Amino acid sequence: MLIDSRLKQIHGGRTEPDAEQQVLTEQFAASIGRGGVDDLLDGACTLIYMYMQWLSRVYEEHDEDVIEAVVPNIVAGMRMMPRSVRPEAIPTMAGLLVAAGTGLSPSLWRKQYGYWTKEEMNPLEATAFLLAEHINRITEDPDFATRLIGAALTGAEEG
Repeated sequence: MLIDSRLKQIHGGRTEPDAEQQVLTEQFAASIGRGGVDDLLDGACTLIYMYMQWLSRVYEEHDEDVIEAVVPNIVAGMRMMPRSVRPEAIPTMAGLLVAAGTGLSPSLWRKQYGYWTKEEMNPLEATAFLLAEHINRITEDPDFATRLIGAALTGAEEG
C-alpha cells in the first residue's frame, strides 16, 4: 500500500513526501517494535522477489534476460534519486535485484551480509517503488503492480 500510495503521489505531480503521511508512517514503524520492523523488511523483500519473478517470466517470453533488462534501469533510477538513495547503497540494491531475479530470497541473501542499516531503508523502498513503476510502465497500466500483489495475496488466502 505504501508503494501504491507513492506511485499515485508521483503521478499526481507531487514529488515531496506528504508530511502527514510521513508522520503516520513513522508512528506506525515506532508502534510495531523490532519484530514488526523485521516483518516489514521481509515484506519489502518479498515484494521485490515477487516483482522480479513476474518480470522474469515476462522477459523470458520475449527471449530477454530479466537481469540485463531490469537491473540497469532500476540502478539508473536510483542514481537519479540522490537525496533518497545514497550512492553506496546502490550496489547492495543491485545485488538484491540480482538475487531476486535468479530465484534467491532477497531476505536470506541480505542476511549473509548482516542486518539492514538505517541508511538502506530509503533505498529498499525506492527499489520496490522503481520495480512497481517499471511493471506499470511495461504493462501501460498505472495500477498493475498493485493488482499483481493483491491477486497473489488473494490466491494465498484461498490456497
